Amino acid sequence: MKKYFLLLLLFIPLHSFSMQPPNTDSLWFTIHYNKIERYITMRDGVKLFTSIYIPKDESSKHPIMLNRTPYSCAPYGENRYTSRYAGRGDSTYFHRDYIMVYQDVRGRYMSEGDFEDVRPFLPVKKSKKDIDESTDAYDTIDWLIKNIKNNNGNVGSFGISYPGFYATETALSNHPALKAVSPQAPVTDWFIGDDFHHKGVMFLMDNFDFFRGFGIPRPKPLTDYPAPTTLNIPDSYSFFLREGTFLELKNKYMGDSIKFWNDVAAHPDYDDWWKARDARAGCYNIKPAMLIVGGLFDAEDCWGGWNLYKAIESQSPNTNCKIVEGPWFHGAWARSTGEQLGNLWFGQKTSTWYRSNIELPFFEYHLNGKGSADQVKEATIFITGENKWHRYDVWPPKEVTYVDLLLQPNGKAVLNSPVVAANNSTSSGYDEYVSDPMKPVPYTEDVHSDRTREYMTDDQRFASRRPDVLVYQTDVLENDITLTGPVVADLFTSISTTDADFAVKLIDVFPDDFKYPDSVKINYPMGGYQMLVRGEIMRARYRNSFSVPEAMVPGKVTEVKFELPDVAHTFKKGHRIMIQVQSTWFPLADRNPQQFIDPYQCTTKDLLKSTIRIHHGATQASKIILPVLK
Repeated sequence: MKKYFLLLLLFIPLHSFSMQPPNTDSLWFTIHYNKIERYITMRDGVKLFTSIYIPKDESSKHPIMLNRTPYSCAPYGENRYTSRYAGRGDSTYFHRDYIMVYQDVRGRYMSEGDFEDVRPFLPVKKSKKDIDESTDAYDTIDWLIKNIKNNNGNVGSFGISYPGFYATETALSNHPALKAVSPQAPVTDWFIGDDFHHKGVMFLMDNFDFFRGFGIPRPKPLTDYPAPTTLNIPDSYSFFLREGTFLELKNKYMGDSIKFWNDVAAHPDYDDWWKARDARAGCYNIKPAMLIVGGLFDAEDCWGGWNLYKAIESQSPNTNCKIVEGPWFHGAWARSTGEQLGNLWFGQKTSTWYRSNIELPFFEYHLNGKGSADQVKEATIFITGENKWHRYDVWPPKEVTYVDLLLQPNGKAVLNSPVVAANNSTSSGYDEYVSDPMKPVPYTEDVHSDRTREYMTDDQRFASRRPDVLVYQTDVLENDITLTGPVVADLFTSISTTDADFAVKLIDVFPDDFKYPDSVKINYPMGGYQMLVRGEIMRARYRNSFSVPEAMVPGKVTEVKFELPDVAHTFKKGHRIMIQVQSTWFPLADRNPQQFIDPYQCTTKDLLKSTIRIHHGATQASKIILPVLK
């Protein structure tokens, strides 16, 4: 989330016949739209501030598009029209005469009530006091349908990141007028996979930056929040290393004023408090059509889209649910061409194609009755490496076979075969490194003040050279290998302490002579590039249960198995597959004290070194399980 939360307000598609959205400035608004502001009363009496843009064209009826956001529906004032929407996907819908509705969610900005982060869904409502985000969405839609003239009775909803969570909750309202919803990079489960934690490991840098501002308490409804104290952080690695642990950062910079940081400290494990905040919990019998959107290289949330889609497919199989995943950073599908990310070039304008061929047709069909139901397929996925869009009837594709990539002595990684299995039946041994929390492995090579979005595809050669990173790679590939689905790390490890983290990175090693065409303006040595395809981190104490942590026994070989978010990538002939294993990923991920104590109550003096061993052999065969597309 962090400083990019303004991006989360951006919404998606461009005009289907234009590379850029048509200009939507203040003068254009005054000519084509009337703006009204209303407080809409919820069932418990709380009033939510809502900005409504109504087309002046009364010759036909128009669909309603709803965006519920914790990031403000400014500008405030019925006479205030702004160019804020120019260059955003919203302008597409304005120019198609949609009724556009923006609402401050309960307890944020100008809305009444108390705000609660990722407010739990209540499956049973016994009285009007039993409210959640789905009831607020239902009451809002009901009011709009009954009070905004010239609406055609069809409502859509959208949102990116945190507003993506509210889009999910809007879908759970199942209001009969709600026909189509698109949660995009949706906040889904803040402990398991996106934004706040990855597999129980707190993502420190993002959340420190984000909640210092977002978490400031609101004394009363207001149009703007006080800004947090400005910090001069030219080098984020040095800053977080110097400032210390979660507790030390909290005491120095947060105090007791940031409620959610206090809540996190009070719930270090995946207890009922966290489970209630899993947006997948209520995904049953969803009525509106769903379009889930995510980025393969979304540094803030590449997990939520995949797993919300899977939850709906499992829990609500009759729902018309689609998924789209492209080679995008957080929100890139909404504002960029999607042709390049960092040092990677994808050969086409992926975001432009998506906006014209997926999102706009989805809403136009369900809200305006235009186009075909078959235009948007079940799964539309961009396969990087090959750099092509593919459409599948199900995700992961039925043609996937799961293949073991065995981690071998001398830095070898070998795709399983009878020969390898025979050799493994007698081989044993391990590789080891010392994990020192005071000299953690950086997540990127360069010096940065903020977390970069490009790290998701960064060159990993800097990490390969560190003694506390184990490196395994295949021989040069003789054929293309395409992976489509979740990757599973299955490590057999022993450590000298009682806890540790394991970061596993799946990497595409380019040939030494690789280079882009001269027309591609990427000024970086691409020969031998070690492209991060997917990385994930796991806290060993949660190896058997996220709810019931268990200490590691020093020196005892123990299996630590966990899933990485889905990938969609082709390792081309002539490339290699590389795996890196490490125990720190700083300051992206908070440091494990490497002993079985509460990580939210420890200080720097509690951080221990640990000797980490990764074992390979017949009964202790550390491996990475790959979803290989036949």
